[in-house]
Amino acid sequence: MTDPKSLPLLLLDNSSMMSVLNQGEFKCYNLSFDEAKHLLEIYDESDILRCFSNQDIETVIFDYLGVTKRNFEYKRIRNIRAGQDAIVFKLYVTPSETQPIIQADDGVEAKKIQNVYVYCQYLTRIS
Repeated sequence: MTDPKSLPLLLLDNSSMMSVLNQGEFKCYNLSFDEAKHLLEIYDESDILRCFSNQDIETVIFDYLGVTKRNFEYKRIRNIRAGQDAIVFKLYVTPSETQPIIQADDGVEAKKIQNVYVYCQYLTRIS
């Protein structure tokens, strides 16, 4: 079995999570935002791989969670290895029940059309 310390932490989103679950047994736990932030802060930048290209998730990581801005290497991963861990940022979008109209800074009207929610999960492949 590979030493888990030698495997990078994977950062996944909804679709990249589905692509890494090809074989093996997995455990998945919900994470609080504080737990996700702590995990991101204890890993060196070189020990984390970003497996998504969604800029909205990077905004969640750096602006909402308050993680220090880093440039995580992007790599498309097809299989998570035994003993490897990942943080999954799951976006959940619902239509807006109300559609208030606001005036943007430049005078243009903007209408709210959806609500975007995010939650985090910790995923590990155990075999």
